[in-house]
Amino acid sequence: MAGARVETLRARARMLSHRVRTALRKSAVDYFRGDASDWLAFAGLLLTVPAIACGTLMLPVWFSPSALVLPIVAGGLLLRPASLLGLYAASATALIVEALVLGPYTEGPARVTPGTVLVVAACGFFGLIIAQFRSRVGVPWRRGGTMLFDLRERIRVQSKLPALPPGWHREMALRPAGGQSFSGDFVVAARTNGGRTLEVVLTDVSGKGMEAGSRALLLSGAFGGLLGALPPQDFLPAANGYLLRQDWDEGFATSIHLVLDLETGDYELLSAGHLPALQLSAGTGRWQERSGEGPLLGVYDGAEFEPARGNLRPGDVLMLFTDGLVETADREISEGIDRLTGEADRYVAAGWEGAAWHLIEKVAKDVNDDRALLLIRRAAF
Repeated sequence: MAGARVETLRARARMLSHRVRTALRKSAVDYFRGDASDWLAFAGLLLTVPAIACGTLMLPVWFSPSALVLPIVAGGLLLRPASLLGLYAASATALIVEALVLGPYTEGPARVTPGTVLVVAACGFFGLIIAQFRSRVGVPWRRGGTMLFDLRERIRVQSKLPALPPGWHREMALRPAGGQSFSGDFVVAARTNGGRTLEVVLTDVSGKGMEAGSRALLLSGAFGGLLGALPPQDFLPAANGYLLRQDWDEGFATSIHLVLDLETGDYELLSAGHLPALQLSAGTGRWQERSGEGPLLGVYDGAEFEPARGNLRPGDVLMLFTDGLVETADREISEGIDRLTGEADRYVAAGWEGAAWHLIEKVAKDVNDDRALLLIRRAAF
């Protein structure tokens, strides 16, 4: 009996020790993930307040009372509003102590003036606004930037074109509006039918830059899941239904869906209100517009999309793009297309390596809109 009781106590002790270690490990992980309390940051910043006050009293040449804005600004980025108010109270107390100890007739950098109080109070006010915004959004400071970086990289990965068999060249360039990291233009692509078929969808979501980035991320994930899971003729109707279910205020998008047979070069283009694709014929050296017919995505249910069919012969080039590349406030789409094809003709003899990026640079470098360009070329031999 005594031995069994001892074993029971040992088992309970091991269980309790395991729970304690798990709780401590979880607390540490949660803190660095940004999910835990801000007590550690609060304690560190709180200690800097008396340190700055002592430095102001003892070494006034090196420390100024206005240095109290440093922990306040840091607190606005790191702390929750409740903890931030405690830090403000400590900073106000430090200013009062400095004013009382130094006296009203103190001269030099250590003097506490009404201007110093106003500067510290203003920094505290703006810090509180920042803390309230972070609290409302629910994104901790330690993970906010990481989350945005992760979202941007997910869009880039989803827009990556699959490798093509020998004899085919593909490249894509994307330039968001205003040099931002997020764009309303995106591409999803996949090899289907046992790798014989290339399916590419180029979409332009309403809006541009950051304002369209979240919708573009959501749609790119949904479209990537639909691509290859449905027959090509069912993709745009399914995408249209998905967009309608979102019930967004700006819930429309244009899209063009390319279905290319990599063995024969035959293709279908299905368009949802998108600009036509351009095909360069190696035999004639002329560009021709290729486009299916269909309404914008997200406008009404039951939309139908009629495909356009063609063939990419050896040496031919197919170019898909968004309106930011050819349309501006002072330039018609037809003029922009003429300029784009004129610049693209320069790469016929020089080769098409890097042409997508350079075409955007030449044609629409300073346009304040999202720009995307996709090139697919069949080798001449």
